[in-house]
Amino acid sequence: MKTLLACGALGALLTITAVSSPAQSTTCTLTIHVDGFRNQKGDLGVTVFRSSDGWPEDNNKALLHGGYPFSGNQGTVQLQLAPGRYAIGVIHDENSNHKLDRNFIGIPKEGFGFSNNPRVFLTAPSFDTAAFQFACPAAELSIHLIYK
Repeated sequence: MKTLLACGALGALLTITAVSSPAQSTTCTLTIHVDGFRNQKGDLGVTVFRSSDGWPEDNNKALLHGGYPFSGNQGTVQLQLAPGRYAIGVIHDENSNHKLDRNFIGIPKEGFGFSNNPRVFLTAPSFDTAAFQFACPAAELSIHLIYK
């Protein structure tokens, strides 16, 4: 019972929005470390996808998305996920508007990053490039923010 309450409290603390989450009997802990914040403004935005549909910016098609506090030049988020294949996008949401802001020619004005830390040129990496296999009981992932 205490474990169930602790999991519920953790879920409420992280304020994750589940968009389409099938009932899962087994969940495991994914710890995401994000570094490279250029200032202390805003939040760390995290979006989790299970498929390429909507990848990487359509929060309505994401499995999970939410904003989290960070300290210094790094932030850590723990998520409870079922084993499977995922891709994660993160942003330094400096103005806390829950989206990646861009300048008039489309270049991001805020920091961003992806699971597997792929090189990013003119477009976001494909879902397959950022995807990773997640297994129980726990895993850790590090993502470095990119500013253009």
